[in-house]
Amino acid sequence: MSERLEDIAIAMVANGKGLLAADESSGTIKKRFDSIGLESTADSRRDYREMLFRSDDAMKNYISGVILYDETIRQNAKDGTSLVKIMQAAGCIPGIKVDAGAKPLAGFPGETITEGLDGLRERLAEYYKLGARFSKWRAAIAISDGLPTWGAVKQNAQALARYAALCQEAGIVPIVEPEVLMDGTPGNHSIERCYEVSEWVLKTVFDELYDARVVLEGMILKPNMVVAGQKAQKASVEQVAEQTVRLLKSTVPSAVPGIAFLSGGQTEEEATAHLSAMNANYTMPWKLTFSYGRALQSAALNAWNGKSENVAAGQRAFAHRAKMNGLAATGGWKKDLEKAA
Repeated sequence: MSERLEDIAIAMVANGKGLLAADESSGTIKKRFDSIGLESTADSRRDYREMLFRSDDAMKNYISGVILYDETIRQNAKDGTSLVKIMQAAGCIPGIKVDAGAKPLAGFPGETITEGLDGLRERLAEYYKLGARFSKWRAAIAISDGLPTWGAVKQNAQALARYAALCQEAGIVPIVEPEVLMDGTPGNHSIERCYEVSEWVLKTVFDELYDARVVLEGMILKPNMVVAGQKAQKASVEQVAEQTVRLLKSTVPSAVPGIAFLSGGQTEEEATAHLSAMNANYTMPWKLTFSYGRALQSAALNAWNGKSENVAAGQRAFAHRAKMNGLAATGGWKKDLEKAA
């Protein structure tokens, strides 16, 4: 595997492949396990992730890299093989979530700032030794009648830029993730309002990345798509694709090698359909692909259901979703193909 940041970034958005976000915090994965009545323990979390990572069809053909949680990058499979080595054997690049989560931003009611910069240089050096070659930091931007504020957008953009610069210093490709929330409060904003806020956020983020001397060729952007709030009237697939491509063309420099979307509360099929429509109908200077968590894992989690005898069923469900999104990354997904598969 090449160690040049530019080459790693290009490999992360390889044709027909995308990223598996398996970096759920302990709290988030507990909620997902609660939905199938499974206790969240170190062993059950390991078994679940091992089930995904040993899905050869999905990992070799449709997944370029995996975003891991701190626990997972250190874990071994049941047979003693490190989970990182299992991924690497499938040709996947290990990555790591390095932020400490969004916390209330002092003086800005209803808004958050992502923490985790303290000690990050040292943690990145350790993660590099553990095999990580890319990382992720998420900034969450709320929308309501009076939000976001300039102060919250600016401070989150500055934190993303400082994180990205530290990653590149450590030989690690930063995924820069400014997420404008579709499922916040009240969640009834229009697609036009999402566009307006997303444009403001992305322009601010790239200003800060420039000031921090981040090499754009050695990073990946992980933005939200331009969608209406969860409690608002849904836009059509074509409208989401058109608005999202217009947003990206107005804000993202062509030097960035790839854009890996988050699913952000969309259903599995919505996230796939929107990505495919963009790739099928527009010519763009960057690769557009996926960096999905729930939209890749939900069907697999339910098929597995915490039972060892269901591992093969879980892997089939995961491989199906990975294949559908791999097709979407080239514009080749179609609704009838989804139904027939």
